[in-house]
Amino acid sequence: MKKALIIIDYVYDFVADDGKLTCGKAGQNIEKKIIELITQFNKNEDFIVVATDNHELNDIYNREKNMFPEHCIDNKGRALYGNVEKVIDKNTNYLEINKNRYSAFCATALDLKLKERNVDEIHLVGVCTDICILHTAIEAYNLGYKTVIYKDAVASFNEKGHNYALDHFKNVLLATVL
Repeated sequence: MKKALIIIDYVYDFVADDGKLTCGKAGQNIEKKIIELITQFNKNEDFIVVATDNHELNDIYNREKNMFPEHCIDNKGRALYGNVEKVIDKNTNYLEINKNRYSAFCATALDLKLKERNVDEIHLVGVCTDICILHTAIEAYNLGYKTVIYKDAVASFNEKGHNYALDHFKNVLLATVL
């Protein structure tokens, strides 16, 4: 069974104190666990995927434009937060996915890339638990992936949404929540 760690939107705009759409300390507090998981996946030669929002300034077709401030429109906003980038081995088993919807699968080549590599189990970390992590998990469920979510490696804007998503993963999507 091949596995992939999918790091979703763990970038400056979603995590830094002055990020455009930050979840702040909640997101910052999961960095250590994400780094621990990256190190483990590197050691096991499993796949690591970085899935990041990629928006354009003043894009009238950006469906999120009327709900959220513009975010992830430049290199600073899209840069991995903290020390995460330093521990990723980009030479082997590494993929970058640019997305412009909540789900890392929607309108991307993620499913194809995972299937080419015979990955059937995905591990989700990053932000935001009740938005991009949740929508990615829903699509993973529909595509038949075994899904694992680390409650200490996901965060959101508010505790209520975070807890709702954790419950949904476990009780509706049959995901493993560790």
